[in-house]
Amino acid sequence: MMLIKRFITVVLLCSYSLGWAQEEKTVQDPFPEEIKRVTEHRVKIGGKSLDYIATTGTSNIYNKQHQKIGNIFYVAYTKKNAKKNRPITFAYNGGPGSASVWLHMGTFGPKRVVMDKEGFMPKPPYQAIDNAYSILDLTDIVFIDPVGTGYSRPGGEGDYQDFHGTWEDIRTVSDFIRLYLTRNERWSSPKFLAGESYGTLRSAGIAYHMGQNLGVNFNGIILISSILNYTLDEFDAGVNLQAPITLLPTYTATAYYHNKLGDRFASIDQAIAEAKQFALNDYALALLQGDNLAPEKRANVATRLAELTGLSKDFILLNNLIIDMSTFVHHLRRDEGLTIGRLDSRFITEEIDAMKQPGYRDPSYMAIHGPYTESLMNYLSSELNFKSDLVYYILGGLIESWNTQELARDQFDMSRKLRHAMLRNPDMKVFVANGYFDMATPFFATEYNFSHMGLPSALKDNIQMTYYESGHMMYIREHDLIKLKDDLAAFFKFSLQ
Repeated sequence: MMLIKRFITVVLLCSYSLGWAQEEKTVQDPFPEEIKRVTEHRVKIGGKSLDYIATTGTSNIYNKQHQKIGNIFYVAYTKKNAKKNRPITFAYNGGPGSASVWLHMGTFGPKRVVMDKEGFMPKPPYQAIDNAYSILDLTDIVFIDPVGTGYSRPGGEGDYQDFHGTWEDIRTVSDFIRLYLTRNERWSSPKFLAGESYGTLRSAGIAYHMGQNLGVNFNGIILISSILNYTLDEFDAGVNLQAPITLLPTYTATAYYHNKLGDRFASIDQAIAEAKQFALNDYALALLQGDNLAPEKRANVATRLAELTGLSKDFILLNNLIIDMSTFVHHLRRDEGLTIGRLDSRFITEEIDAMKQPGYRDPSYMAIHGPYTESLMNYLSSELNFKSDLVYYILGGLIESWNTQELARDQFDMSRKLRHAMLRNPDMKVFVANGYFDMATPFFATEYNFSHMGLPSALKDNIQMTYYESGHMMYIREHDLIKLKDDLAAFFKFSLQ
């Protein structure tokens, strides 16, 4: 029950702490017609010019009785005069309750928000520029805002409960994809899914659902900052020991970045390797023994944890060898009056400010919220010719609850459905991008999840893991934006060969 409550309130806490207003949930009658705006553009990617068509609009969603229950806002980019069998990628972010703005304006789309080279916030006003590292040279792209995000809303015979749940979301986004493939004659195209954060769980579910029930097989799935198993993120002393074990290497990477480990390690990779080794061996054995752990061994483990986290041995012993994420972000640099980021632990803010305000204000989210919102709003209106008086909900604005009953039957682990999808479609490839400084979806938890999926050896070769020295949205750092594009180019080649 604790896990369910935590799962459905993550976005709500974000929205309330940032003071976003909730839109009154009234259904318009008659239900608005679909909208489509088409514009033509040119962008230079990898030094080569590419002409493309941008289609921005809304697509109705229907129930089993073919009654309208809502509409989904989308932005589609297609290469001009290309063949109908060109690869197509359906992309979205996570939350649940996040619009697709981050992948759209951060990495995949033909425009990107200008940030500092390391990903830190520039001075306003903000701007978007041509994205020389877009994947539009590799694939057409359709960015999807699930209902309750962006401009997407319920309507007609529908309401929020038709969309706001793990499988309600999967089925309605799948229906959008099915309808897009049909209306645009793209059934013969190689098909890809791309999701970030909760969007990775959505991707696993869509691949399973559309393969099982709609006969749609995908060539590849792109998982950016993956979280398929929510139990790995749940700190519950004495019950779940996976969270402290799988988060430890991220603590180590973070402490290394903030110069809290002295000269003990020659590189961040060495530090991470030692953290992994310790986590899976002495640390795991110590946690399994609980109160039966001998005092001398407890002290030895605390000493080693101090060396790997930058926290004091006494503080670690006081916390019974388990440091949850919230405690770590507030204490790593507390002696300097600073707290660190959750989405990207390279970011810092004043600890006194964070501690006095309701909830936790993530400095890494505060740095991107304004630039991405402002840049997208200007871009949609001025360049894509889509104008609306509705609030464009970036994150969490219309999400009040999330139905997880069906996911609970799978122990909150969607990797089970991904396994089934891969067994059913053994040619499907999976790309997994991990940020070293991502505490929201820790990279070692992802490694742990994939290593426990029970895949046949042949299917294990279908999975590509990549790593970046940044956080949850690794592409905000220019070096990693370039690396991500190179890695994705290799992945598309691998998936289509």
